[in-house]
Amino acid sequence: MTPREYDESDARIRPSRTTRRRTKDRPSHSDSITAFVTTVDRGRTTCVTDDGVVITAMKARELGPKSVVVGDLVEIVGDVTGTEGSLARIVVVNERTNSLSRTVDDAARVERTIVSNIDQLLIVVASANPEPRRGLIDRFLVSAFHESIKPIIVVTKVDISPVPEFIQEYKALGVDIITTSSKLENRASDIKKILEILDDKISVLVGHSGVGKSTLINDLVQGADRMTGDVNDVTGRGRHTSSSAIALALANGGWIIDTPGIRAFGLSHLNKDRIIESFPDIYQVIQKCMPNCSHHENSCALGPWIESDPNVRAERLIRVTSLRSLLEVKPIDEER
Repeated sequence: MTPREYDESDARIRPSRTTRRRTKDRPSHSDSITAFVTTVDRGRTTCVTDDGVVITAMKARELGPKSVVVGDLVEIVGDVTGTEGSLARIVVVNERTNSLSRTVDDAARVERTIVSNIDQLLIVVASANPEPRRGLIDRFLVSAFHESIKPIIVVTKVDISPVPEFIQEYKALGVDIITTSSKLENRASDIKKILEILDDKISVLVGHSGVGKSTLINDLVQGADRMTGDVNDVTGRGRHTSSSAIALALANGGWIIDTPGIRAFGLSHLNKDRIIESFPDIYQVIQKCMPNCSHHENSCALGPWIESDPNVRAERLIRVTSLRSLLEVKPIDEER
């Protein structure tokens, strides 16, 4: 048998998978509209436009899975009518003024952003049941000062137990302290006082489970219907009732954001030197410190500053002591 001779007709060329030319050009989305993110849940994001239209949207693939959080201002395109069953697309997350972030613990370096663009951070603690943990309060304050967010401590259940003495020390750092009672005759005036502080602001509630965040939300926002829980008698910890953050509109303007109860709040992602910048008088003093000063040793410039004026020595001492406690990274066990 004569061997077969091959020619160019025997060559087979694999057809290309697509005839569409690829391009690096991206659409400008010049027709996008700006909206405020109120909740993110299982791949769907709820947004509200300046006109009050509530829109359901999904994130563009290039933004990534955890790119949008409650409080973000985003640009959306597509069906922005807000009609039932419609779905828009988030194409841009606008620059954030600040954000509240945490790591799962101090060993983990993965930063998770909880909410963004915040004016006020309301740290909710109970005077008892569950007992307030100073470690967690300090961590919230560190994040607030680091991001230039105004911190406010709200102490609930003061009719059950008096406000713990250590909470009053935070006044030296300029932190406002508000109390609320469970008794109906005092509750109305307490809620009115808080509403005045929240007007035209974006505020977020944080704290342990069981301290009364959801109950407070229900009093502040009519029709919120947030599920409330109780405290486990064995562990002394509250039961989770909120699974994700949600922003709710206030009647007189502004937003209040409810967050799930937090038991661990790692700070390994923060540069604590920035915290001192929130206290201009102390920041000016530490410019005289030696390089790499921890601001705890005897050679620190804060010591002579405290003693330099007998008339304000006590106030300066309390203020510096409180600030130093914030600069210390406390172990997670202190929060439990």
